[in-house]
Amino acid sequence: MDEERTLNLLGALALSIMDKLSSIVEVNAGYGGEAPAALVTLGADPGLSINSLRQILSLSHSGTVRLIDRLESKGLIERRPGTDGRTLALFLTEAGHQRRNAILAKRRQQLQFAINSLTQSELEQLTKLMEKMLTVMTTSELRNFAICRLCEEEVCPADRCPVEQKYRQLLEL
Repeated sequence: MDEERTLNLLGALALSIMDKLSSIVEVNAGYGGEAPAALVTLGADPGLSINSLRQILSLSHSGTVRLIDRLESKGLIERRPGTDGRTLALFLTEAGHQRRNAILAKRRQQLQFAINSLTQSELEQLTKLMEKMLTVMTTSELRNFAICRLCEEEVCPADRCPVEQKYRQLLEL
């Protein structure tokens, strides 16, 4: 097998999927950049601090604050007092939950398009291969959150998520 060609095909597939996902989720989020990931992340992990969200999204503190300000001005998120009195906790509003659901539905639709040509057997093989690849790519807590920042955690709960399972193994070391 020609490994260089396989790498090239994987890169083309990943880029094609990301191009489609980026455009469709940005339209449904109402913003580009990391706004969709912020909404999805806060829906899965309500109460995150600005600093935690900043790390997950790989943004500067000021960039994260500007993002939060924009999402808050649209009524999609709200700030509440954090657990230690010095931080703020971020939560989705009802409108934010609705926007999150729309983003995830469109994401699912685009991903479905990418796998429609596969048989059931091929889908099972692909699932096993992706689980193996994602496990290797999970190297830290931050990578754990970053990898899954646009995931539907409802369909891939922690007890079945290869990224979460690898992260738990890392914690045991």
